[in-house]
Amino acid sequence: MKKVAVGTRGSQLALWQTRWVVARLQEHYPDVTFELVKIKTSGDKILNSPLSAIGDRGLFVKEIEQALQAGEVDLAVHSMKDVPTALAPGLALGAVLERADPRDVLVSRRYRSLAELPEGAAVGTSSLRRVAQLSRHRPDLRFVPLRGNLDTRLRKLETQELAAIVLAAAGLERLGWREAIAEYLPPEICLPAVGQGAIGVEIRAGDELMARLVGCVDHPPTRAAVTAERAFLARLEGGCQIPIGALAQVEGETLRLAGVIASLDGSRLVRGEASGSPAEAAAVGQRLGDHLRRQGGEEILAQFRAKERSDAE
Repeated sequence: MKKVAVGTRGSQLALWQTRWVVARLQEHYPDVTFELVKIKTSGDKILNSPLSAIGDRGLFVKEIEQALQAGEVDLAVHSMKDVPTALAPGLALGAVLERADPRDVLVSRRYRSLAELPEGAAVGTSSLRRVAQLSRHRPDLRFVPLRGNLDTRLRKLETQELAAIVLAAAGLERLGWREAIAEYLPPEICLPAVGQGAIGVEIRAGDELMARLVGCVDHPPTRAAVTAERAFLARLEGGCQIPIGALAQVEGETLRLAGVIASLDGSRLVRGEASGSPAEAAAVGQRLGDHLRRQGGEEILAQFRAKERSDAE
């Protein structure tokens, strides 16, 4: 094995993440040549609509997975928050690398915190999850749809005269833009997206050579945490059209998972926690999903399903 083709999106952040993964692999396999193959995904092509309005899961991974299935690339690097809970047929998650900061952050030129934002301030984000949770905390804020790569969204902070925008901490930190962060939003106010801050490496199922190659960069605590979060999301049958957040953390021999389901305006919000051993991560996620359904989450989910049926008619 002398050459490995690595599928990736072409955005600045995606390329940083892929090169970072390759650098970790190169430490273990210095004689292997890694070739980056840039693939444009549906999510990269559709920039004028909020992701929640497009309604297609896997917008940022589908074309890359197709290239992997076809043998055009040997492995693929993804942000785990973009990966559907059900992988494409014939594919497997070969590694989940150690997670960066999973929190959301407030970016503002004029204000230092969410509390400082004036009443009625315009905040940029296209995430229904963020809108719902922040509306619960600050119902007076006005949320403005915001799409594009990180540098594009940072520019829109000025060009659209927004008081602030909300982004993932991990992306800003990875690209060296930590100074743009005004405040790290605590999970008690805004739970992150499932898998946020984690990078995954996807391979073809049964490809033992690639499994051995990428296995050296797998981080078991992060894999367990992401597994619990993804199992929680799968139990709720949720996607980007439903405000769902989750964060799992492994502390010693215990995995703790917090999750939330909310209505679009945050007026109805169900939140809870579950714990167990990292070895039963999926079961912890499923258990929390079932618990939140019983606590009122099923009614929230039913409203979204009814809206989807109405929109389809």
